[in-house]
Amino acid sequence: MAKVAAHLSFFLQILLLLSGGTLMIVNGQKTWCTAKPSSDQAALLENINYACSQVDCQIIQKGCPCFYPNTLINHASVAMNLYYQSMGRNVWNCDFKASALIVLTDPSYSNCIYA
Repeated sequence: MAKVAAHLSFFLQILLLLSGGTLMIVNGQKTWCTAKPSSDQAALLENINYACSQVDCQIIQKGCPCFYPNTLINHASVAMNLYYQSMGRNVWNCDFKASALIVLTDPSYSNCIYA
């Protein structure tokens, strides 16, 4: 019974932290920031422009590993994640006016490695 109570207490502490808007990385789990699939083209372009004004986005340029697929959602996801990672992986660094998602699955593909 004590073991169940300890697990319940741990669960409630995590729930409390998460509900307060703080992302807790459990057991070293890394997170990434990507564009929401429902984001419109204007928001994606704005996100690329903002993120790339703050961090080096050369990786999404033609001839670089994350250029293909050559879509706004792909380029925005890479740029937004570069920004998110460089700013310390805080929840507020992956908002982009509610057009972003924090994911637990590495979105890297082929030679495009999400940091």
